[in-house]
Amino acid sequence: MNIIELENMEFFGYHGCYHEERVVGNRFMVYLKLETSSMKAAGSDRIDDALNYQLAYSIIKKEMAIQSSLLEHVASRILDSLFAELNLLEKATVKVSKLNPPMGGKMDRVSVTHSRTK
Repeated sequence: MNIIELENMEFFGYHGCYHEERVVGNRFMVYLKLETSSMKAAGSDRIDDALNYQLAYSIIKKEMAIQSSLLEHVASRILDSLFAELNLLEKATVKVSKLNPPMGGKMDRVSVTHSRTK
């Protein structure tokens, strides 16, 4: 099994339970860990034999643009789409973080992490 990681992807979105969050928006960070076998790609040097992580990024970008109340819902949608589009994907972990969440005090971020196996 091989690991591909997409780290510190930053998006602006309108996710949150509060009306203000859905109007003003916020910054979000996404981390993605993909597990696959890359033996064929390592030998062939062909993108068709590899898990296309550019497509994975496009999927995440599309899902982050869809407004949701909960980070749990965003993370689940991302995994659904990744497994639907990436045939070589065996396991994935996604972490979605809301930066400076409105919690009533100083906080760097709040994060939700989901993992799924094929």
